[in-house]
Amino acid sequence: MFILVRSICIQVFQRYVTKIKYRHRRLSPWHKLRYMVFGLGNKTYEHYNAVAIYLDKRLEELGATRVYELGMGDDDANIEDDFITWKDKFWPAVCEQFNIESAGEEELTRQFRLVTHPPGDIAPNEIFTGEIARLHSLQTQRPPFDAKNPFLAQITVNRELHKGGGRSCLHVELDISGSKMRYEAGDHVAVYPINDNQLVERLGNLTGADLDEVFSLINTDQESSKKNPFPCPTSYRTALSHYLEITALPRTHILRELVEYCTDEEDKKKLLLMATNSQEGKSMYQSFIVDACRNIVHILEDIKSCRPPLDHLCELLPRLQPRYYSISSSPKLHPETVHITAVVVEYNTPTGRVNKGVATTWLAKHKPEAGKPLPTVPVYIRKSQFRLPLQTQTPILMVGPGTGLAPFRGFLQERALARAAGKQVGDNILYFGCRHRDQDYIYQEELEEFEKNGDVKLHVAFSRDQAHKIYVTHLLEKNLDQIWDVIGNQNGHFYVCGDAKNMAVDVRNIVMKAVQEKGGRTESEAAQFLKKLESMKKYSADVWS
Repeated sequence: MFILVRSICIQVFQRYVTKIKYRHRRLSPWHKLRYMVFGLGNKTYEHYNAVAIYLDKRLEELGATRVYELGMGDDDANIEDDFITWKDKFWPAVCEQFNIESAGEEELTRQFRLVTHPPGDIAPNEIFTGEIARLHSLQTQRPPFDAKNPFLAQITVNRELHKGGGRSCLHVELDISGSKMRYEAGDHVAVYPINDNQLVERLGNLTGADLDEVFSLINTDQESSKKNPFPCPTSYRTALSHYLEITALPRTHILRELVEYCTDEEDKKKLLLMATNSQEGKSMYQSFIVDACRNIVHILEDIKSCRPPLDHLCELLPRLQPRYYSISSSPKLHPETVHITAVVVEYNTPTGRVNKGVATTWLAKHKPEAGKPLPTVPVYIRKSQFRLPLQTQTPILMVGPGTGLAPFRGFLQERALARAAGKQVGDNILYFGCRHRDQDYIYQEELEEFEKNGDVKLHVAFSRDQAHKIYVTHLLEKNLDQIWDVIGNQNGHFYVCGDAKNMAVDVRNIVMKAVQEKGGRTESEAAQFLKKLESMKKYSADVWS
């Protein structure tokens, strides 16, 4: 049995395993089970591959036989490289265990076959034009709305929050009236983006394809539940615009497939080397793809003899995923609208190109204009565990630099409304950081109005307004007494939102320090105290890497 494990709640999984182990004992002895586990995780998160580690250990305890050692992939680095490294050693172990003769080099076979539909072969109303699952779902909207049936929300407000500095941060308001969708402060909104039309056109030119040609990709395995890689039939233009990630860095298995379409031997060798697990291949992949930020368009531009058919690229490229944003409003104040706070992603690459974020680039181009229909975007609400305390009198401490402020804007709106209604409201303490007070201090007027009304105690760090950089973590570390008073003395809640890789780790270490120094705990006691807060939802993190 080969088990591929994604990161899920370890507590939920442990309860599940406990429930099934007795049932499974009655069905078949564990000692007959032979297994191997590979976990998919991200090292920026505290419980890195915790489920895979637990499952691997528990199966051994129950008497099952491990065929090969636990493998762990890190999505913060190169998860595919981790898997390939593990797989290259895993297969010989399987062959030895089951007395199988290895066939040697893997044969490349296509999973989907191409069917081209001539003009008039399919009625226009039977061709997918960007729908996620159900044909015409964006034209004929029916609740409930979810990942496969998003709601087409109107963009009623789309304004710039930055006052200068060359970067852009958008405040976007989405009208969800009539959708029956409900949200709470702290939830996420999923936005289905559309790829940049220039990139789509360029990819069509590089592959010599007619982007308006209608086609289907059909699984060669007739018993598979996945009949198509994305909704079919559709046009190449629609597939590249709505269904495929064309800006992501291609994984090594895609490079291996591209080798077959190179006419130049040097180009073949280069792609083949990057697709291998050798140290030289890994190094070249890192420099040519990762460090240079090359997407599939850039690769075809720079490896000029490589000209794959577009239908094969459509099979190889991953599915375009929705982009999730922490909702920056409260339904108590804005029940019919969802607010988004998003930095527009745009950066120069070492090759002289300009790479842009898919969703924020699209949003930046779609602003309401007088006399024109409002722009629309498919969305749905994703519930979160990032929640305000049930009791308004419970104090909260929030750390959210940059757009990490988003959910806390909703929190403050809700708590201010409660205070205005005469309810007793505990302290709201906010640590916010940006580069310059006069450039990227987002929602400055709102925050200062909250502070003036007694709805928040503000601690703001402007990292580049002085010779030495000052971050929110510097301000937080100066207030260990305050941290302990909130979480230790007043039974309050602590929240952090933003960068998982550095900021969230530093914040957690500072809280640990406060528990030790001000709470009189040892290091192990402080760690246990923090884990208890997390299990009680009194220490919550909404972070990304």
